[in-house]
Amino acid sequence: MALPLTALEKTNDQKPGPSTHLGARVKKYIANQWMALASFIGVILIWEIYVRLAKVPAYVLPAPSVILQAMIEESPELLKHSWYTLYEVILGFLIGGAIGIPLAILIVYSKFAEKTIYAFLVASQAIPKVALAPLLIAWFSYGMTPKIVITTLMCFFPIVVNTVVGLNSTPSEMLYLARSLGASGFETFWKFRFPHGLPSIFAGLKVATSLAVVGAVVGEYVAGVNGLGYVQMIRAAFVRTTSVFAILMYLSILGIVLFNLISYIEKRVIRWDPKQQFERAQE
Repeated sequence: MALPLTALEKTNDQKPGPSTHLGARVKKYIANQWMALASFIGVILIWEIYVRLAKVPAYVLPAPSVILQAMIEESPELLKHSWYTLYEVILGFLIGGAIGIPLAILIVYSKFAEKTIYAFLVASQAIPKVALAPLLIAWFSYGMTPKIVITTLMCFFPIVVNTVVGLNSTPSEMLYLARSLGASGFETFWKFRFPHGLPSIFAGLKVATSLAVVGAVVGEYVAGVNGLGYVQMIRAAFVRTTSVFAILMYLSILGIVLFNLISYIEKRVIRWDPKQQFERAQE
């Protein structure tokens, strides 16, 4: 006769496995994004129907089905060039963050840096990055370096600005509380300013991911011998519009994946509400 299950065994039997967790996450994502997905599918259907009914030439506006076919047929070559673009995007993004966040901290804590460096950074944004391309080619020649420099410059500014705004948005009451508790300058930064500024910092990082893709493509236009931007420029010169749209889709997917990756990291890192943290510290 089989022995009855203990309470612990029943509990263990009822625990969902990894596949259950994954399925629940997929369902939750679809539930949260169903309006966006429905809108996207609707636009694709309208696009497809319009192109076929109006008999628009493919060299003017290809149908989504034709673009998807080109994405599949040209995938070996486009995926190869995607790795070059991805490398430039990630490296430029990391360099921009590694320089931008410490510089923003310096601007927050130094009035001299705020009056000089910050003002210079704001003024420098009036210069189009494409206009710097001839100088970068003269300084670094062709290759990977000019593209990474342009990518870094593109994503550098939003990281600095959002980090400065986030660190300066810490309530003065929270800083007074830290001083009353005898916290040092580093402890005040690490336990109060930095956690409170993380949402703004991640907002800057998410903006920077999109700009990093733009910067990499711009760099490939002017100084590239490989990458999706370079291939797109060649295809556009031969009026291969369908292939140009296929490359745009690859770039869009790249930007969306990186944006969602930063959003995922943000949810893993920020597990608290800064306002609730401040209220608990006052109790």
